[in-house]
Amino acid sequence: MNHHKHERHIVWQDMRQGQRVTAFLAIVIQVSLLVAALQDIRRRSAAELRGRKAMWTAISFINFIGPISYFVFGRKPQAPGGR
Repeated sequence: MNHHKHERHIVWQDMRQGQRVTAFLAIVIQVSLLVAALQDIRRRSAAELRGRKAMWTAISFINFIGPISYFVFGRKPQAPGGR
């Protein structure tokens, strides 16, 4: 027999103050990373990236790991004296 546990989803109203602050900060950090990555992708030429702009744009929408991956792996190193 297959018994499923009933998972209870936590809603904002059920959170304690500390949980709300943590959730809010996580959202702010995620959105900030996403916006920074998307702006950087837009302003760079295709030659300055490892891979296609469309690919990095899509990857940037993956929570936390996407924008961080873009900044770590997506950009080619700048030449000395570059911007």
